Order: sequence, then C-alpha cells, then structure tokens
Amino acid sequence: MMTYKNVMEALDWASSFLVDNGREETAARIVMQHVLGTTYSAVMLHLQDTLTFEQSERFEKLIEEHASGRPVQYCIGSEEFYGRTFIVDESVLIPRPETEELVLATTNRIGQLFENKTLKLADIGTGSGAIAISMKLECPELTVVATDVSVAALATAKKNAQLLAADIDFRLGDLTAPLVGEKFDIVLSNPPYIAFEEAKDMSSIVLEHEPHSALFAEEDGLVLYRKLAQQLPALMNKPALIGLEIGYTQGEQVAKFFKESFPQASITVEKDINGKPRMVFCEIHV
Repeated sequence: MMTYKNVMEALDWASSFLVDNGREETAARIVMQHVLGTTYSAVMLHLQDTLTFEQSERFEKLIEEHASGRPVQYCIGSEEFYGRTFIVDESVLIPRPETEELVLATTNRIGQLFENKTLKLADIGTGSGAIAISMKLECPELTVVATDVSVAALATAKKNAQLLAADIDFRLGDLTAPLVGEKFDIVLSNPPYIAFEEAKDMSSIVLEHEPHSALFAEEDGLVLYRKLAQQLPALMNKPALIGLEIGYTQGEQVAKFFKESFPQASITVEKDINGKPRMVFCEIHV
C-alpha cells in the first residue's frame, strides 16, 4: 500500500504514477470518482477526507490496472455518454464524445424534417447501445430498433437499456439484415471505419483492448458505408433521415455513396466541435 491518507494525497500519487507509465493523469480523478461513487465536484470538495483501507486498496488496484494498459473505462466498467452512465466492457467500443454530436444533430433535425412525431428509428451496429438508448430517452415518442452482429455487444446494450429504463427492440444480425421488410423514418450508424493500415498509428491501449470488429473495416474503412448506401433505399420512408459518423477523411466518399443511392436527397458533411468532418446526413424529402 502507498503511504497516503486522504483523497488529495491519493490523487497526487496516482497522477505521478500514471504519468511515469505514459498514461493520462486525468484518469486518477475518474477512478477516484468511481471508488467513492460520487461526482467530480464532490471529489474536489472532499480532498481532505480520509480514505478507508478498502477504498485505498481498490483505488490502487484500478490505477495499476490502467497503468498496465487497460482503458480506464474498462477498468471501472463504465463511461459517460450524453449525460448518462453506460456499462462498457471489452465486448463494445468505448463511446466517444464525437458520437454525442451525432445524437445532438439528429435530435435537432427531427423537428425540422418531420411533422409526425411517432417515428421509427434504427441504430445499426449499436455496440453499447449509446446511440439507440440516448435517442429513445431524448425523444421518448420514437420507436427504436437496435442491431448488432455481436451477441456479446447486444448483451451489454440490453443491460444498459434496462438500467436506463429505455424500451429498445434489440436484434442480432449484420447491417440491415434484421430490418428487412420494414420501413424506417430515421437510420443512424457509427460503423467500424478505420482502415487496417491505420493500425500502426493507433494507441496500444485501443488496439490491445477494444474490439477490432468495431474499429476496422475493409476498402480503406469504407466498405460498410458502401453496403449501407446500397441496402438502405429499400428501408426508408419519405421523408426520412440517415445519419452516419465517419472518419474525418471519409466525408467526400461517403457522401458520394449516398448521392448515388439517393439522388434526390439533400446530403451534407458536417464538422464536429473540433472542426473535423465527422458526420454525413442524408435527408430524404417527400
């Protein structure tokens, strides 16, 4: 055990230990919040509080686990997304802030594009369920279907839906296969989009722990966008909205796929908060 007594001393030790091991020191605060079961502001208000032996032991164990290379979100078993806490484990990709922007941009468009509020939405490749569950909770009038090719990912998504009291119809299958024969007003997807050759430039933490099936795709990361563009015309109502998260170099090519499949649609490539092209929206009008 390290020789510290209070929260501040523990955070100081952990920050230095993480930096020495090539990790971000902010993880110390995330782990402390988890161990104490509290918020960032509460941790800051109680820096002089004494930690119990059990809290100290658990904190150290998690810090050492993260220092060894495991993502802090997997260490503590959760990640924040759109103001809610989601269970995450190695079966699913850790939700990113960029994906929150897809949810926000979609909710903003719903009122502009649709008069009818009883809409049907599909989230293809749901992973942890972050997109599907957030959309259902932000827009309760939606009927939401979520698909994934991974049995393990769907099990995690179902746990999240149960914990967050979101009524989602989860289905196992590849891309649009579980949706055939139905019509949807909104389709969202954050599919695997990293080209295999990009792996050499990626963090070892990501490569060694996050599911490669949720990260990488063939055809320079574009294959699933091409397939979605081919498969979605048969599933869309009019009006309809398709929203996709993309890699920041892929906007032009993904937009081209959808322009070919939906020649009358309005297709836009939108930037994220960092100014990088990160979303493609396809608005299909009546």
